[in-house]
Amino acid sequence: TVMHEDAGTNTVWSGVFDWGDWEGAKAEADRIVTIKELHFHRFSSTPLECSGAVVEYEKPTGQWTIHCNHQMPGVGAIWMAPALRTGIDKLRFVTRDIGGGFGNKICLHPYYVTLCLLSRKLNRPVNWTEWRTDQHTANAHGNERWFHDVEVAVREDGTMLGFNVKALDDCGAFPRYEPLGCIIWAQVTPGCYAWRNIRVDFTQVCTNKSPVSPNRGYSRMQHLWLTERICDIVGAELGIDPVEMRKRNYVKSEQMPYETPNGCVYDSGDYARCLDIALDLIGYDSIEQRRQEASARGKLLGVGIGSTLDSGTNNFGQSTLLNPELQFSGNNEAATVKLDIFGELVVTLGTVPQGQGHETTASQVVADILGCSPEQVHVRPGHDTYFNSHAGFSGTYASQFAVTGLGAVKGAADALRAEMVTLAAAVLQCEEEQIELADGFARIKDGPAEAALPFMALGAIVNANNAFLPPDFNPTLNHRFVYRPYFGMVDTEKKTGKLTLTYATQIHACIVEIDPETGVTEIVDYAAVDDCGTRIHPQIVEGQVHGATVHAIGAALHEDFVYDEDGQLLTSNFYDYHVPHALDVPALKTGAIESPSPFSPLGSKGMGEGGGGGIHCIGSAIQDALRTAGAPIVYDSCNPSHRVWAMLQDPDSTRANVTVTPA
Repeated sequence: TVMHEDAGTNTVWSGVFDWGDWEGAKAEADRIVTIKELHFHRFSSTPLECSGAVVEYEKPTGQWTIHCNHQMPGVGAIWMAPALRTGIDKLRFVTRDIGGGFGNKICLHPYYVTLCLLSRKLNRPVNWTEWRTDQHTANAHGNERWFHDVEVAVREDGTMLGFNVKALDDCGAFPRYEPLGCIIWAQVTPGCYAWRNIRVDFTQVCTNKSPVSPNRGYSRMQHLWLTERICDIVGAELGIDPVEMRKRNYVKSEQMPYETPNGCVYDSGDYARCLDIALDLIGYDSIEQRRQEASARGKLLGVGIGSTLDSGTNNFGQSTLLNPELQFSGNNEAATVKLDIFGELVVTLGTVPQGQGHETTASQVVADILGCSPEQVHVRPGHDTYFNSHAGFSGTYASQFAVTGLGAVKGAADALRAEMVTLAAAVLQCEEEQIELADGFARIKDGPAEAALPFMALGAIVNANNAFLPPDFNPTLNHRFVYRPYFGMVDTEKKTGKLTLTYATQIHACIVEIDPETGVTEIVDYAAVDDCGTRIHPQIVEGQVHGATVHAIGAALHEDFVYDEDGQLLTSNFYDYHVPHALDVPALKTGAIESPSPFSPLGSKGMGEGGGGGIHCIGSAIQDALRTAGAPIVYDSCNPSHRVWAMLQDPDSTRANVTVTPA
């Protein structure tokens, strides 16, 4: 059945990506490992706060004020204004620090357009509040994806040369943000591995399921899970230890920056070192002893690994690899920093905080640059279009605040600092090189104590006592900066280019115990090691790692949007859709290294979307635990107890999915 008669087809986009020389890799290989099917299931991030808005239309000015929790209002306005036949400046978005987004709150524009039309029609404010069942049924699922006929070219020693796969992506009934999911995965085409020959035949279709939206690790998560499944399955078929398999194939630290087969550039990292730390945290050296102890208790014990990349700061030019006619590329973010009349530093952000601590880290960066206490810096909470501190791509998404958001803050603070130094030098009658900003003062280095101006004095001179300033010197102490990362143009014929800017790493390792009578899986040890470059605020980084891991645990063991044969969603609320509770989450062990990015203003990388490593890590541990129970192959990303129990009952049916033939 065709979902939309006007379209005449259910195919949203279809195309082949071919990088390197797949046929040459097959000829060079000793073995071809074929996997008939792998399935990445539907789930969502289920933010604590559902979506909603209060929209008011002001007839005399033709302006809408939208109090809402949209997490990407810059692009939201670009989508909405043409539909409403109005200018972008007529749409005022106002948000506060919203209760979670995870990408789910990017695709709210259809709702908001309806609310704007209703408000104008009724000439009164209109309120919409989304309930959980609404969110599950019709708002935002993550992309469901099947991988068919996976072929892997591999040498006898486990060196993987490349792979060939047919990917089928289900974007639900309405492609709201799609078909971007058909290309965003290509930011991490080889995963963490150094294979150079990759062919992907990608098709996206509409179905009668809920529409999808970006979902923490959008599109990359599915593809990274594929590369990890390939690594584990190929290693198992060749009898190579999973740790050795990874270390043999990982991109090496000395290869950084590393250009991938499709022209992306991994900026920095040391995957093997992160893996060693993770294994040490879970006591990998004693795993066989723990396996025996578990067996004595009637349990099956397994260890798993998940390697993932958190690619941050999108180049929206990747969209032209799907449609070369689009006038859409690059990225940007804005911020303003000003020194007020009473010496208070005021920062406005174009981003939309959702609990990530934007205010905390922005005040840190400003305080470090201007030589004062973070308490002296006021970061305006939330986002308001009328702050004039936003740009076309403003918002919070795609692991980029530590780069674009703080890059904009740094640029504005640097400009303010230069002006404060110039002003202080003029007042104190010295060279600019003699001025330092420290402890909330502009002062002469090593000068007398009285040769110092508090920030309040600088603010008062410009704003309230400026008659003595020369006519050719007009400081504002108020600076707006738009940070624009450089990507260059993509090659639409070869489908190559720099699709994103930074690559944070998370390596997960865990130990599970399985009850063979019921298939119930218990996580008994878990570690996640993060490398996000320069850590601006380590505690916030830890919180992001914990959050991503808990999302991963839910996706790997519990959370699944299940439809019956009539297309009815069976898990439409939290009665049936189980998100992890505190008792479902083990004590998490974390580790970290810092590989500063050479491409970002502060050496930092966006992070927080590392849950894909956890999803594979748990599935990998389940497969390892079942080695002595028929050695079934885990082919689904979600493995609740009934699915584990089914694998225990019929391991051969899963093994029929995999064949190994001489090349």
